[in-house]
Amino acid sequence: MIDIKSEIEIKLISESGCVVKLIMEELKRAAKPGVTTADLARKADEIIKKSNARSAFKGYRGFPGVICTSLNEQVVHGIPGDVRLSNGDILSIDVGIEKNGYYADSAITVAVGDRVAEKALALIEVTEKALYLGIEKARESSRLFDISNAIQTLAESHGYGVVRGFVGHGIGKSLHEEPEIPNFGKQGAGPRLKNGMVFAIEPMINEGDYEVEILSDGWTAVTRDRKLSAHFEHTIAITGDGPKILT
Repeated sequence: MIDIKSEIEIKLISESGCVVKLIMEELKRAAKPGVTTADLARKADEIIKKSNARSAFKGYRGFPGVICTSLNEQVVHGIPGDVRLSNGDILSIDVGIEKNGYYADSAITVAVGDRVAEKALALIEVTEKALYLGIEKARESSRLFDISNAIQTLAESHGYGVVRGFVGHGIGKSLHEEPEIPNFGKQGAGPRLKNGMVFAIEPMINEGDYEVEILSDGWTAVTRDRKLSAHFEHTIAITGDGPKILT
């Protein structure tokens, strides 16, 4: 069952979303060659604590990181550590927080330095555009898989693979709520969308094939062909005036 949020609940999710946005802006500026992913996690932790919030990820099913940092062929769930960013890398940063009992979740992929390959920049651009096309479909009376189909159609038109093993999700009082929101699907299928639904829409798009595998740390998902991957995400609410981005 898909939960319907009240206006007050959407406001509380939005307040959490403001913290996520603040973290993202800081980390995007900080993601430069020579910086470690642990450095980025520490910056995020400082903002979370100053905001009287908490990381939604640290300790979730045993995840050790405050945020997720996924480099190059890493798709999602990369664990921050001592690895230093290099000029030419692409880095996906995933941030989720809880404040006052409500969650918000967002992700971006950033180019590190000034030597990022054109093919990497193109992948980032298409993945971000896919996110906003998906968000545009999150309207009253549309179907859930209209979101999925918009993302899939754009990505595959560029020859990219749409990750199947990880999906978007409902969000609110929990980090992951119903429904699951795959980034592929048939237009016109799935539950009818209603005012008050809140989703985390998050395309994960691979340069090559859509297949992924998990590294020995038990968390980090990488492309099976070791080609690049990009990830963007926003928490959004369906309103009478259309989709509202909360992060």
